[in-house]
Amino acid sequence: MSGIKVLFVCYGNICRSPMAEYVFRDMVEREGLSNRITCASCATSAEHIGDPADPRTAEVLERHGISCKDKRARRLTRSDFSEYNYIIGMDRHNLEYIRTLSPGDGFSETALLMSYAGGGDVADPWYSGDFDCTYRDVCRGCGALLERIKEKEGL
Repeated sequence: MSGIKVLFVCYGNICRSPMAEYVFRDMVEREGLSNRITCASCATSAEHIGDPADPRTAEVLERHGISCKDKRARRLTRSDFSEYNYIIGMDRHNLEYIRTLSPGDGFSETALLMSYAGGGDVADPWYSGDFDCTYRDVCRGCGALLERIKEKEGL
């Protein structure tokens, strides 16, 4: 592995995980760490493979000066565990799937995004309709995750 790689995971890879991917990428760029930390996102399901981010996710990101226009959903694979240092789930169901697919210890650090910011799940805005609430949680979780990575990796 070269550099630090983070993979965000949600059910369909059209709402929460792409939001986290692009928010985190923006934070990394603002910190001047793009040459050291990269990220991506994917799904636990095959339901939306190839689809762009949900238009409501794109709209919330655009309001904050972040574009996700090139995003296309993909599914988590077993090979991701040797590619990524951190595989981060948006809720407990995602994390259960991630851990079921994991080849075991010694591969990626797996955790819930909000475990870095006090705990809990990132609510799925597909059902709640509250994309702004999800954005706030994602920002809080991504900020805390970035601080954890910087501390752990000595950046």
